[in-house]
Amino acid sequence: MTTTATIVRQLLAFLWALPYTLVGVSIGVMGLCTRGHVRRRGRVLEFYGGGTKWFVNRLPDGQFVLALTLGHTIIGQTEASLDVARKHELVHVRQYEVWGPLMGPAYLLASVWMWVAGRDPYTDNPFERQAYEAEGEK
Repeated sequence: MTTTATIVRQLLAFLWALPYTLVGVSIGVMGLCTRGHVRRRGRVLEFYGGGTKWFVNRLPDGQFVLALTLGHTIIGQTEASLDVARKHELVHVRQYEVWGPLMGPAYLLASVWMWVAGRDPYTDNPFERQAYEAEGEK
């Protein structure tokens, strides 16, 4: 049974992450215009193929990136890559719900901090560590 408080909390989390969700949807729509696909999984839209695959491949080390989360959207290379990365990416969705518009700067600052400390800016980033731990990889 869903309470009113739960619904309000979910709505606020959605609105808090909305700026990034809109960026993700924009990328996804461009993908749809270039033979990409979309599917809804719970509260998340997943885009893959077409221009979304092209976009992911243009990221640093993009050929190794399965998916990227922006708010309540996950941009993936293929349907299979989304299936593999889903558990990890859903942790990032929850992080966007907590951090909202501060997620991008916080993530980048954490990466810079890891780099300055002589650690790996990606694998040692606390946001990534949390996501990998959730899927049992680290």
